[in-house]
Amino acid sequence: MNGRAIGAGLLTTAALVALGALPAAAAETLPSAPTPEQAASAPQTLDTLSRFFARDGALARSAAAPRVEGGSVPVRILSPDFVAGKAGAPVARVEFRASRAVASDGQKASLWTVKQPGGWQVVNIATGDDEIRYAEQGGRVLPGGLVFREPQIDAWYVQKGAKVLPLDEDAVRAVGKNGTSLAAYRSRVAEAYGDKLPGSAYAKKGAAGGYAPQADAPAAHEGPAVTVASTAAGAGAVLALGLIGTAAIRRRRAARES
Repeated sequence: MNGRAIGAGLLTTAALVALGALPAAAAETLPSAPTPEQAASAPQTLDTLSRFFARDGALARSAAAPRVEGGSVPVRILSPDFVAGKAGAPVARVEFRASRAVASDGQKASLWTVKQPGGWQVVNIATGDDEIRYAEQGGRVLPGGLVFREPQIDAWYVQKGAKVLPLDEDAVRAVGKNGTSLAAYRSRVAEAYGDKLPGSAYAKKGAAGGYAPQADAPAAHEGPAVTVASTAAGAGAVLALGLIGTAAIRRRRAARES
């Protein structure tokens, strides 16, 4: 269980302005760069990180001294094509790359970068370092495996060949501590989300892509069809993600651990 309380992660630009992590003139965007690592470590990105880490008064902005540790990792999300049973579809697809940022007091954040026409750009800052940590854990549990997230239940897995193993407690609840087969996993997600794919009645009710959260829908209906990359590119703005369903799931997760 990751204990990631996202009171301020997965934020929209407006929310970051309110928290003081971005200036009022937040139409600015973080700089593009040739690589995700360069975008994450750019001076303007580090300045925004200083404000992000200081947003709740935990430390002074001038004392945050954020640094980016290591390289970026690809972050994969359960694929609608896999859910739909499309021949040859991988279990998950890459949505963005994540880099770990650390403040002087030990706070951690994940910088999400996507490829834009002008290069790689940071489009979101999320509290904690789940994306990087689970990538590292998956490499130890099943070397060479594909680490991915099922966002509807905030579960992380690693898959290699016909094997799917859980990486957190949410995944253990879904597939058991010993994991499951890829075929059995597809049967489970097809049953859970098959009626929410693009083009479904669920999608036509206004849930973007058939997976996006609705205000009155249960959290299990939240999902990945509106991707980080497409959302950010379409909005053309920094930190333009409003994945409220995910934030709600992680708040509940943090509450369970407290």
